[in-house]
Amino acid sequence: MAKYKIEVDRELCIGDGACCGEAPNTFEMDGDNIAKVTNSDGHTPEEVLQAAQVCPVDAIILTDAQTGEKVWPK
Repeated sequence: MAKYKIEVDRELCIGDGACCGEAPNTFEMDGDNIAKVTNSDGHTPEEVLQAAQVCPVDAIILTDAQTGEKVWPK
């Protein structure tokens, strides 16, 4: 089970693709050039957090899957 619930805010995403560069087994760009989650378990939690942190507009929202606590963005 994934450590994080991963969401992409489609309104915020600018199609930078930095998340795909950091975690290509977790994220990919869709036909509208918006990031989407393809596999929540594609990378380690640390790698997923790093991918979220490199997003220039904080469009990736990470929530702890067990506690429901928002992890990123702070």
